[in-house]
Amino acid sequence: MVDDALSEIRRIVGEQHVISGDDTAAHVVDWTGRYVGTTPAVVRPGSTAEVADVIRVCGEHAVAVIPQGGNTGMVGGSVPLNGEIVLSMQRLNTIGNVDRLALQVSVDAGVTIEQLQTAVASHGLRYGVDFGGRGSATVGGTIATNAGGLNVLRHGMTRAQVIGVEVVLGTGEIIDLMSGLVKNNTGYSIPDMMCGSEGTLGVITKARLRLIADQSFRQTALLAFDNVDAAVAATAQLRVALPGLEAAELMLADGVGLVCEEFELSAPLGGTHPVFLLVETASESDDLERLIQHVVELDGVADTAIAADERQRQLLWRLRDDHTTAINRVGVPCKFDVTLPHDQIAAFIPKAKNLISALAPTSTTWIFGHVGDGNLHVNVTGLDGEDVLDKSVYELVIAMGGSISAEHGIGTAKSAYLPMQRSAAELNLMRGLKAVCDPTGILNPSVIFDQ
Repeated sequence: MVDDALSEIRRIVGEQHVISGDDTAAHVVDWTGRYVGTTPAVVRPGSTAEVADVIRVCGEHAVAVIPQGGNTGMVGGSVPLNGEIVLSMQRLNTIGNVDRLALQVSVDAGVTIEQLQTAVASHGLRYGVDFGGRGSATVGGTIATNAGGLNVLRHGMTRAQVIGVEVVLGTGEIIDLMSGLVKNNTGYSIPDMMCGSEGTLGVITKARLRLIADQSFRQTALLAFDNVDAAVAATAQLRVALPGLEAAELMLADGVGLVCEEFELSAPLGGTHPVFLLVETASESDDLERLIQHVVELDGVADTAIAADERQRQLLWRLRDDHTTAINRVGVPCKFDVTLPHDQIAAFIPKAKNLISALAPTSTTWIFGHVGDGNLHVNVTGLDGEDVLDKSVYELVIAMGGSISAEHGIGTAKSAYLPMQRSAAELNLMRGLKAVCDPTGILNPSVIFDQ
């Protein structure tokens, strides 16, 4: 069946755009290196019409498909773990004209976040989503996973930026919702439904995105604390005092120390503090004095470093941005991307570390994250077996009122644990939507729902 399908697909997209063998290597392993699969072919359609035709053929031959953008996912949701065909969006990479009246832009799904940011910057505008993987993560992939990142505190998740989408359902039907109308209360919001669907309901081919003003003045500070409670409280104070606050990133001494060691950076603020908070505001004028004033008024700050120029700002941000790379140099980590209520963040960190240490004594736990929106990234290296931790960590998160997935999605990594958090009624509703949008079950069949 696969061979027959691929013969038809070659006629649709062209022989050169159906890749097989060793050339598929970059498409069958995820960014973390934890999830490795195989595929009979990587298909690279060049238009929405070609995507629709490929999906129709795969449906007729009962061949499963995994839509893939930049393949920067971390939960095994974008790689062919069960031999699926990979549907790569790489060739769908056009950025439309910026609509300055609506402050919107239409882009293809294969455009990277960095390409989008660069294109709109020349108009004095910005896209509200940003994160370390901007150079490879694509618009389609970030919508499918409802990506978060560094600026959720001020601008919201990807869902908040999506005005409309063009999507190919599992039936091969094309739904075009690219009009750009902000107010359009004509029934269910299909663009919202596609955000976070992880390629299980349809293949996103285009998106209409909200843009924001590019406020050129950025004020950045690194604050040191003696405990996490004080850092969380300070974040809440700054959110009220500074409307332009865009980022509040929590880091612990061990993670900062690792970054400094791996990249030969000087230890910040003497290197003696257990907790750090990196905060940044964006405004239309230089508001550094206001930031300094409010930092001085904070309770519990042990020391501060204020970036006086862009070079210093970049150095401060390296302490946070290079966490993931530094941890990966230690070893392939087991990742837990979780959200906690703000009043539980400080208590969760020692509980999680103690739990992990008890279950995996040879491991090391690294915790950092977007404290302003309650999102912590728990990375564990030195494990003998990865699944020894999953259930216990997720039980702890749920018991403390949190979510087992903050911004990475469910993928295959968390599908078995989703029923711990979502009710039977909720899961039945999700499965019902899946059945309508993808009646033959060919779109990312192993993702979200535990098989």
